[in-house]
Amino acid sequence: MKHTLTAGAATLLLSTTIASAGGIDRSGNPYGVLFEDGNFAQIAFSSVTPDVSGDYPAMLLGGSTDNMAESYFNSGFALKYGITPQIDLALFINQPFGANANYTGGVYTGLAAEWSSTQVAALAKYKATESISVYGGIRAVQSKATIAIPPALTGGPEYTAIAETDTQVGYVVGAAYEMPAIALRVSLTYESAITHELNTPEASGGMVFQENATEIELPQSVALDFQSGIAKDTLLFGSIRWAEWSVWEVRPDGYAAANAGDRITGIDSDVTTYRIGLGRRINDALSVFGRVTYEADTGDEASRLAPTDGSTSIGIGGTYTMDAVKFTGGIEYAMLGDATDPSGVAFKDNTAIGIGLSIGYSF
Repeated sequence: MKHTLTAGAATLLLSTTIASAGGIDRSGNPYGVLFEDGNFAQIAFSSVTPDVSGDYPAMLLGGSTDNMAESYFNSGFALKYGITPQIDLALFINQPFGANANYTGGVYTGLAAEWSSTQVAALAKYKATESISVYGGIRAVQSKATIAIPPALTGGPEYTAIAETDTQVGYVVGAAYEMPAIALRVSLTYESAITHELNTPEASGGMVFQENATEIELPQSVALDFQSGIAKDTLLFGSIRWAEWSVWEVRPDGYAAANAGDRITGIDSDVTTYRIGLGRRINDALSVFGRVTYEADTGDEASRLAPTDGSTSIGIGGTYTMDAVKFTGGIEYAMLGDATDPSGVAFKDNTAIGIGLSIGYSF
């Protein structure tokens, strides 16, 4: 079986991660590129359209919030280059975290938040034996955020905060075991936490009243990825990823001082994401794949800026190889878990659709 069967599938499906997966996770680095034969470059694009709305309780006059989750577009780049038969270098660029909330219906109208990020990671892989490899490197994440809270929720003037751009550095370490004869590979990857110090001017009624640094921690994570041939031209692949999202919260000093120490938003529980899929080679040029992704609900009270709890998604796609170029496309549909926010707004039967395309080139 050709190795290209999973490399295309795993890379594309990572780039089309659905909006609510793992806190504000949006796309992970496709570390599987490290195991491509020879030198390899890839660009990937994805678009995600969520549909998330809730129903206000009678005490908030009823009605719908309308869709509060905005669509977004992601792109990524990966390059792997062999230095020696044992040593490879790789560069990854992507947008790992993000959020786009904007309420346009009912008493929450005007509540809006945006988080954007860019990540650059540089890694090296050392092939210790035919079966064992180790890899590691550094990653730099740049983030910024804005938030607006309307008078209906502040009990006074509108509150706004702008978390200005900040860049911090973390690290990545991992190891892998391979048996090429049966297309077996198992890898374990650790990404360290990154703590931002975001300068945050806060304003109420248009007047700036606080401008301190807000400390926001992006979580550490551990991912176990695996693949194995299970029959002729058929591959089983999947992953288990844990991320410590319980450390993530947004608590600017001025807002906390005016609200008995409370935070604007945060996540109470860690998130474990399970993925399992099958790939099937149709011929030397074409392969197809499908996967299922699952995150259990936690039962936690939902944040108004991320009002879902758990998810189940189904993705399908295919890879077409033409000489040194391979094209991978796919679509994923997610059923987002029901949740209730602190004011009793019930968010039910919400969904998201993601589509993606990647182009890889071997040289």
